[in-house]
Amino acid sequence: MVLRNCSEKGACNAYLQVLHYWLKLMDFVAIYLLMLLCLNIFTNSFSKGIPQPSCIKGERQALLKIKQQLKDSNMLADWKARNEDCCKWVRVFCNTITGHVTELQLGSSNDTIASSRSKKAGSLKLGGKLSPALLDLKHLSYLDLSNNDFDPTQIPDWFWNLTSHLQYLNISGNQFQGKIPDLLTNQASLVLDLSFNNFTGSLPGISLNVTVLDLSNNVLSGSMSRFLCHKKHQMKLEVLNLEGNPLSGEIPDCWEKWRSLVAIELCNNNFSGGIPSSMGALTSLKSLHLRNNHLEGEIPDSLTNCTQLLTLDFAANHLSGEIPPWMGERLSKLIIISFQLNSFHGHVPDQICGLSSLQILDLSRNNLSGKIPSCINNLTAMISRKMSNCRISYNTSKGYFFDNIPLMMKRATLDYSKTLGLIKLVDLSDNNLSGEIPAEMTMLTGLLSLNLSKNHLVGKIPSNIGAIKTLECVDLSENSLSGKIPDSMSELNFLSYLNLSCNNLTGKIPKGTQLQSFSASSFLGTKLYGSPLPRSKTLVPASNFVGGQVDNGIKAHWNFICGFLCGFLCVACPVLFTNSWDACIFRILTKLRIKHF
Repeated sequence: MVLRNCSEKGACNAYLQVLHYWLKLMDFVAIYLLMLLCLNIFTNSFSKGIPQPSCIKGERQALLKIKQQLKDSNMLADWKARNEDCCKWVRVFCNTITGHVTELQLGSSNDTIASSRSKKAGSLKLGGKLSPALLDLKHLSYLDLSNNDFDPTQIPDWFWNLTSHLQYLNISGNQFQGKIPDLLTNQASLVLDLSFNNFTGSLPGISLNVTVLDLSNNVLSGSMSRFLCHKKHQMKLEVLNLEGNPLSGEIPDCWEKWRSLVAIELCNNNFSGGIPSSMGALTSLKSLHLRNNHLEGEIPDSLTNCTQLLTLDFAANHLSGEIPPWMGERLSKLIIISFQLNSFHGHVPDQICGLSSLQILDLSRNNLSGKIPSCINNLTAMISRKMSNCRISYNTSKGYFFDNIPLMMKRATLDYSKTLGLIKLVDLSDNNLSGEIPAEMTMLTGLLSLNLSKNHLVGKIPSNIGAIKTLECVDLSENSLSGKIPDSMSELNFLSYLNLSCNNLTGKIPKGTQLQSFSASSFLGTKLYGSPLPRSKTLVPASNFVGGQVDNGIKAHWNFICGFLCGFLCVACPVLFTNSWDACIFRILTKLRIKHF
């Protein structure tokens, strides 16, 4: 038909070429589909012809011996001899090609993994003793025994031989005792979690192949020198957690061989001396926690090299000097700064405003002076109301490391590790700051907690404070603030803690369900009135009839006594039952004494 309708020879040739290429394309598609069909049939036939490997007989016997030594509370109910394929047993994982047992996930913290294979794996825990039959599992690379109920017992010496071929060992959250030997592994990398036990002695030596080491919350003592110094090769360690041990002495100044470190946790020990300058060699470091030790001196300038830092936690030490301005310039990725309870002095540097990722700024309980930087609105991470990830995490070669830090909010210290990424906080309390609260502070519209108490701040509360809709905690107590409470404060619908006491505030407390829901103690030591403060007694005006002066004198005297008793009870009750108002009452009595004299 095409040839008959062609009026010109050239056009016919063109049609023929198009038809030719079209037919070739159809042939190619047909051949391709046929090949896929044959490949699928061949693969199915091949897989059906070769059975999947089952558990090795010797390893099944080893697992049964392990169970005999354990009190399993039915966690291992299907570990029975008649169930020949141990690769199908709960919490046992095998190599799909060889059939060798490679993983035992026997920790109660892994219920989500176990539940996919057994609905009875919920909250069950193991007890009893560890069996040397574990050594018969030659291909075992992953062993998790965490958070079980083993009796207080010393780890047998043979157990540590497992580290020569394991890649992951977690025995945290038990009551294991004894000393930890040097951990020399042949594996390319090893994750070791021995935390929350009762291990004693000094820190063990480790081989360069250990990648993660968590010895936190044990009873390890002595110095870090043998553990840290005299290394000939670069260590591969990425996470070091020694928190919550009675380790002592100075933190050694020999960190040059530990350049792979991403996170260091040395909190809650007895370390003294200064922060070693060699920590500046840790250019991959993202998290540095030195909280609650006896460290002193200034922050070393060498930390300017640690440009990847996200968390600096130096709280509860004896550090001094000024807060380095270079922190806001060189450590631009910081998310958390916690310098609470130290002896820092000087001004809050304006350069801090350059930390656009900062979510937590805690400089409380120091000797800082001067004004709050007006550029504080440049902390843009505190402006966004968008919820970030619940946790703050750092990537390592073995997965994610989750950061944690205790924070003071609502006069209580809590651990916000699981929701740390959601917290946006400014705490400058208990310093010597002066001047007014900058109006720019109200631009931090994602802030959850604002604590400026126990300073020398003057002026008015910013009128637009109600713009920070997310505020849950506001503490401006024990300053010299004046004027009225802004009406916008009654619009803070999430506010659950408020303290404006011991200021020169005047006027009526704005009406609103939020402000009236707080107790009178939130407004004590001010010149405010209105609910929730108790109503003041008014004197009865004098009468014009004879004898009225006597009657009115008696009424006035009685009203004075009632007013005095009510006022005394309103002030005395909080003092008797709480300690937080001692300083406030002392200030009031001091002023009265000065006026009297």
